[in-house]
Amino acid sequence: MKRILVVDDDIELCELLAEFLEPEGFEVKAVHTGREGLDLALGGGFCLVVLDVMLPGMSGIDLLRELRHRSGTPVLMLTAKGEEVDRIVGLEMGADDYLPKPFNPRELLARIRAVMRRVPEHPADRGGEKTRLCVGDVVLDPESRAVWQGEQEVLLTAAEFDLLALLMKRAGSIVSREELTREALGRRLTPYDRSVDVHISSLRRKLGSRAGETERIRTIRGAGYQYTAGSGKNPAGEGDR
Repeated sequence: MKRILVVDDDIELCELLAEFLEPEGFEVKAVHTGREGLDLALGGGFCLVVLDVMLPGMSGIDLLRELRHRSGTPVLMLTAKGEEVDRIVGLEMGADDYLPKPFNPRELLARIRAVMRRVPEHPADRGGEKTRLCVGDVVLDPESRAVWQGEQEVLLTAAEFDLLALLMKRAGSIVSREELTREALGRRLTPYDRSVDVHISSLRRKLGSRAGETERIRTIRGAGYQYTAGSGKNPAGEGDR
């Protein structure tokens, strides 16, 4: 069974999630404070952390910030309905996805499975294309899920890695937000969903917004995104960062 850590101070919700997820093949460990959640998450052994933003003592955002300094364990944030700021900050801090409360447990299960599909447990499970992608100054290795810029390895979240891989495979072409959400995040794009935009912003920050005189990832207004650095193609349309 794959182990999931749930960090939420709502004890009843934690019990309900355990009852729902365990028959689906997950072992659920629930804790109710941020400090305890951080200690367990750093201890390893969990394939994913379901993390509430509002926690006693240490907030979920602070927990995520500390966790990302030392671990790449996938994180799915739970945010209050309508709190878009929490969602954006969570994604910027390195969360792989988010789900606003209240939510349908089946949607949570779907989001968990989508995140975990992006982070195979064993190298042999990765399959697919194993040829390194080299575009401009960035090298991406699908087998090891590593990214280098020159001699420096760039640490990315699972979502950032898959978005970058798709953009680099299609370098010079425009990839729609709908396709990026479907292929990289494993779900359909919904109204007001800014996950892709926040992850792209993070990629620009980590890789640099420009490669020489070329804008690395262009926003093509009304169409999507285009990886232009080193693609050898002229960007189409006007960018709007």
